[in-house]
Amino acid sequence: MKRTILLADMNAFYASVTQVLEPQLLGKPLLIAGNPEKRHGIILTASYEAKKRGVKTGMPIWEAQIYCPQAILRPPNYPAFLDFSYRVLQILQDFSPLVEPYSIDEAFIDLTGTETLWGPPLQVGRTIKKRIKEEIGILCSVGIGPSKAIAKMAADLQKPDGLVLLSEQDLPQRLWPLPIDNLFGVGQRMKKHLYNMGIRTIGDLAQTPVELLTQRFGRVGTRLHEFAHGRDSSPVDPHALDKVKSIGHQITLPHDYTKKEAIKIVLLELAEAVCRRARLSNYQGKTVSLYVRGNDFSDLNRSASLHEPTAYPPAVYHLALKLFQQYWFPNKPVRLLGISLSNLTCSKYQQLSLFAPEEKLYTAIDEIKNKFGEKSLLRGSFLLEEGVFYNDEKY
Repeated sequence: MKRTILLADMNAFYASVTQVLEPQLLGKPLLIAGNPEKRHGIILTASYEAKKRGVKTGMPIWEAQIYCPQAILRPPNYPAFLDFSYRVLQILQDFSPLVEPYSIDEAFIDLTGTETLWGPPLQVGRTIKKRIKEEIGILCSVGIGPSKAIAKMAADLQKPDGLVLLSEQDLPQRLWPLPIDNLFGVGQRMKKHLYNMGIRTIGDLAQTPVELLTQRFGRVGTRLHEFAHGRDSSPVDPHALDKVKSIGHQITLPHDYTKKEAIKIVLLELAEAVCRRARLSNYQGKTVSLYVRGNDFSDLNRSASLHEPTAYPPAVYHLALKLFQQYWFPNKPVRLLGISLSNLTCSKYQQLSLFAPEEKLYTAIDEIKNKFGEKSLLRGSFLLEEGVFYNDEKY
């Protein structure tokens, strides 16, 4: 049976979520940037109002402000982004059990055989876009094709708020004239290598002998040649997240931190965020890793293991704090902190203990957050000046 694969790609995701949370920012040029108080910070996402003025992801703040001096800066709100991403996945899973998250703002859906339930692919695409807009408040572009590669490239053809269906027969007219970096799987380094071979467009690559590409790039060259012809047999894997080796989160601090109490609050925020992601993916982890960067760009990476795997913040936080106190120089300024959880095991079918109150507590917390949003329950310490996830929000 010929497959029908759909990719839902949330448009300017970080900026769109921020505009939903702060409606006064709708229609205004918005920049989500790491460390927005310093001009050398990097633009993580720009709203389409800012993109129209030339701002691009990865630009330093000072350069973006030259293109768009009236732009509004906001720091990333990672817990909210995770919450919105989870809500999008819940909508997509109403249409097929085969949903594979591709990134925090993209997911593939295999709609093969669902036509009698939901109608033809374009109708499904319109319905998904409508539900995401009405229920979550953000726009998405939808690409549809017979493979993941074609669906991905179709979604990129029309942004924002696009809906494009492509078949293999459409590729010579619709995709082959496009620049080579529009091909699924081609990044900046591969683009330079292909340019050195005289390959400028997707069509150039499609018409290059596959033997030459394989000789030059190995299996990657063969795969890119297949993508250029729209051939991609990889399945939509709803268990793709089961293959992850670690779950982590790090954040650049708004200024250099030296006070122990301020650092403890950030570590607790990170532990909460990492464990929440682990629970949403039905994981527990046994190894806690701490990453610290100083204001002199010196780095610290240390890991230690718990006696039992967990997905609850107290144990993760206390072990991360122990690593920090043991290995970081006292009073040395901290610019970045990160925590990750590894040595993962699936906890979906784990037997719950009758004597572990935190399991009941965090089950209740997750149910409330899933229903009312990530900020519906917060620790009071997160609202203090030292907190970096929530302290800029209005309550």
